[in-house]
Amino acid sequence: MCHTLRTVSATVLAVAVAATVACTPRPDSPDDAVDDFLDALSHRDVDSAASDTDMKDSAAADIDATWTGLQAEGLASSLKSVTTDGDVATASYTLDWDLPGDRNFTYDATLTATKSGENWSVRWAPTVLHPDLGNGQHLELRRVEAKTADVVGSDGAVLLTPGVQWRLKVDTREVADLPGTMRRIAAALQVANSRDRSVPTVDPVAAEKDAGDVDGQYSVVVLDDRVVGQVRSILGDVEGVSFTDEPTMVRPDPGFAPDILSRVNSLVGDDLVGQDGWEVVKATSNGASVGSVDSAPATPAPAVKVSLSKEVQTAAQNAVDTRDGDQAMMVVIRPSTGEILAVAQTAEADKDGDLALSGQYPPGSTFKMITASAGVQDRGLSSDSMVGCPSTINLGGRTVTNYNSFSLGTTTLRNAFAQSCNTTFAEISTDLPVGRLKEIAEQFGLGRDYEIPGLTTVTGDVPEGEVMLDRTEAGYGQGLDLASPFGMALVAATAANGRTPVPTLLETETGKTLDGDGAAAQPGTPLDPAVLDNLRDMMRAVVTSGSGRAISGAGEVYAKTGEAEYNGGSHAWFAGYRGDLAFATLIVGGGGSEHSVAVTQQFFTELDATPEGR
Repeated sequence: MCHTLRTVSATVLAVAVAATVACTPRPDSPDDAVDDFLDALSHRDVDSAASDTDMKDSAAADIDATWTGLQAEGLASSLKSVTTDGDVATASYTLDWDLPGDRNFTYDATLTATKSGENWSVRWAPTVLHPDLGNGQHLELRRVEAKTADVVGSDGAVLLTPGVQWRLKVDTREVADLPGTMRRIAAALQVANSRDRSVPTVDPVAAEKDAGDVDGQYSVVVLDDRVVGQVRSILGDVEGVSFTDEPTMVRPDPGFAPDILSRVNSLVGDDLVGQDGWEVVKATSNGASVGSVDSAPATPAPAVKVSLSKEVQTAAQNAVDTRDGDQAMMVVIRPSTGEILAVAQTAEADKDGDLALSGQYPPGSTFKMITASAGVQDRGLSSDSMVGCPSTINLGGRTVTNYNSFSLGTTTLRNAFAQSCNTTFAEISTDLPVGRLKEIAEQFGLGRDYEIPGLTTVTGDVPEGEVMLDRTEAGYGQGLDLASPFGMALVAATAANGRTPVPTLLETETGKTLDGDGAAAQPGTPLDPAVLDNLRDMMRAVVTSGSGRAISGAGEVYAKTGEAEYNGGSHAWFAGYRGDLAFATLIVGGGGSEHSVAVTQQFFTELDATPEGR
């Protein structure tokens, strides 16, 4: 019996002369035969390796199938020992496959070599390649796909999840009557839409014109998985028309913030993909797996969090839809974190774009939150300070009038704020230095520029006030003052939080909010506690005894009403906070603030019926 230990690698096989005990050197030893075989196997020299066996054709097929199946990029072999007993030798060795993706698949195996005449050859069996392989089997590397992550809201509700969508296509080469086919498709979609408004519709004339320019497959519409069966049933079999499924992220609630979630979907694709795992399987010649020999599990990506709250957004949408004939909108922000919880607007508002986020309107008396803060900060006022509230006042030639010319005479700043005296706050702003009101507005986030991935926002703008008239009108939210509901919700969030939070939509590296200059956005400077205490006192008085008392039953709400006049009408505003929810509601051309208060009241009624509101 002869024992030999040697090493064979993918690039170099050390050919050593074996020291033998009670053996004499032979020109063709089992050691040499095994060396030659492993060397050829490691270099993917299939013909040479197979020629070193006693079943060349079978060995060649199995070796090639395993190299191909493993998608191997290299192989290192290490011969551990060869034990000889007469004309039979047993070799043990290690195979280390270099697989794609910096993976290594390493294991020990054995083979038998036999002597026929003066020559040694490897007795072929699939176990030469792996000890678990059976006849007709080879190794294959297979991907273990990581499950795509969900997109969840701030309240944990799943907003986007992996699913499929269906593309309705027309092959223009197979359709004899293209106009008729498009009319039939349009009619089927219209019927389905009458049952479910999420089903898209098409203009058959426009679709026929576009399809006429295509030689082949023309995509008509994309349908949700839950409605495709209905459309198919209505449409029936039509020559040249097909439905193709495609993997995508789907909304469990198709009507939930569709525009924002579409943008979110386009931003977070890479963040939803986990790390795929892998598995080496025993495969038959037809590719069927009959068992696993090694694997590494997939690592799914964690769910991506979006700031929208399912419950808050739904409550806000239901509330603004009570004014579905108007351009009504509402933005809700969490003051403690800056999370944008809801952006809701009616279909009428949708026609003009993202009005809730970037529409610019005079904020009316909601701006008095900023003017009042300026009075406390710069003029030493408090909510208990006595101020004048005449029905009208002339400031530098501009006559300012209260709503319906009401007068409170001399009253507290708290009461002037609660009853919304234009004359009081016009006088405060007129006496401020040039640019000061603009500075204080920016302390509340109004006038700051943000780049929020997935959203296009404009907070608003406040004039420098170099002309006294501009300062006068700005004090009560008229003149050149402009704000979006997003901007006024940020003002209310600042009042609640004590500093302007960074508004956010996505909790990902690519979703970070930036300032207008491209730097990472930072929270605002903390406001003077005296300013906050007095402002909050005045905002609470609006609800307990002032112009917003219609919402007094909705809990501890701090707010400010506003009616912003423009040529031909007025906008209805209401902005404030309750607990850790800051809001701004606007009805464009909605008239008195009582209408925006009513929408906000409905919002809290809807919300208070959910866990978020309780």
